[in-house]
Amino acid sequence: MPAWIPLLKISLPYVTQIVTSAIPAFTAARIGKQDPLLAQQIEELQQAATHNAEAIQALATSLQDTVTRINDAAEVQRQYIQRLQRQLHLTTGLAAAALLLAGVALFI
Repeated sequence: MPAWIPLLKISLPYVTQIVTSAIPAFTAARIGKQDPLLAQQIEELQQAATHNAEAIQALATSLQDTVTRINDAAEVQRQYIQRLQRQLHLTTGLAAAALLLAGVALFI
């Protein structure tokens, strides 16, 4: 498993909190008596920042879901490999027993 997956699992729940706290920072500034064009540009930037924060939040949620699914698939594969290893040990033991039995039968 890549080393960055556990880091993502740890950090993704906090992205929502960061985004939630960052949105008011962009919208809290009060527009005083300024140029109307500047006020309009600031409003557009605030809307873009809000939209970006919402998109980042949706992306973080999607990424968290993806990481969870990857971990679930890795666990299924680990169990499958363990099952194959048990079968390998069993068949190796049976082959050794058959070889021993064949050797005994050859000398009797």
